[in-house]
Amino acid sequence: MTTDNIEVAEPRLNRLRLASGIELHYVSHGQGEPVILVHGGMGDLQSWSAQIRAFAHAYRVISYSRRYSFPNRNAFRGDNHSVFIEADDLAALLQALRLPSVHLVGTSYGAFAALAYAVEYPRTVRSLVLAEPPVHQWARGSSDGDAAFREFIDNVWTPATRAFELGLARNAMRLLFDGMGGQSLFDTSVPALVASVMRNARSMEALTRSAGAFPDLSRARVRLLNVRTLLVSGQYSIALHKLVNAELARMLPNCEQAIVPDAGHSSPRENPVAFNAVVLEFMARQRQRA
Repeated sequence: MTTDNIEVAEPRLNRLRLASGIELHYVSHGQGEPVILVHGGMGDLQSWSAQIRAFAHAYRVISYSRRYSFPNRNAFRGDNHSVFIEADDLAALLQALRLPSVHLVGTSYGAFAALAYAVEYPRTVRSLVLAEPPVHQWARGSSDGDAAFREFIDNVWTPATRAFELGLARNAMRLLFDGMGGQSLFDTSVPALVASVMRNARSMEALTRSAGAFPDLSRARVRLLNVRTLLVSGQYSIALHKLVNAELARMLPNCEQAIVPDAGHSSPRENPVAFNAVVLEFMARQRQRA
């Protein structure tokens, strides 16, 4: 493993080369107990800009870009990319940084990766914050859940997959951005946001290529996860996300819930003040209990 540092702006951008050959870029800011920020499928390490400095007043905050996100340049490896591979990357990152225990904060697919990691390595997780992890299989089994899952697959995931296959990455990301959020906002978003979404198109393309993008995480193992957990929902999130969070709340033995007002699926970006407040208050209580 080698480490290269590239000075951009404070905090410094770092590049890790893992033993697997995968490169991961990250930034680290602040001092104290480590907090790892795990971004969603259309984001990267810069997606947490509103959290990094706010959290760094009390913690060492590390935000990294997952395998296929900007500015990583990893080639696609097969057609089986999944949350379990992302969890393995997270484990390798923490090992490389010599962090034996951390607070994990994840949103969307990053929250799914954080959950999968915590199930595998529970003793290394001090606390867990999950903002709508897409454990979509868990929404199934009821008429409402089946309908929400089918609507997502038929109207969002399958058309986006086809758009990527045709080389129409912008069309694919529009479908995913609007479908995940439940509103047609891609074309009216500020150019900087659209650009940040588009530079991470490869991350979503890797998932659409995979037959196991949304695996059925073991409920039995999740029930054994005795890590203090905060489940975060956006006030305006679509039914599928809310159904999954409700199922997680029933499964996790040591969790509480919070709703971020005036926000949807991307609550850390859409209402960072409210998101930061509930997360920081939750983590502060975990420190008091330690």
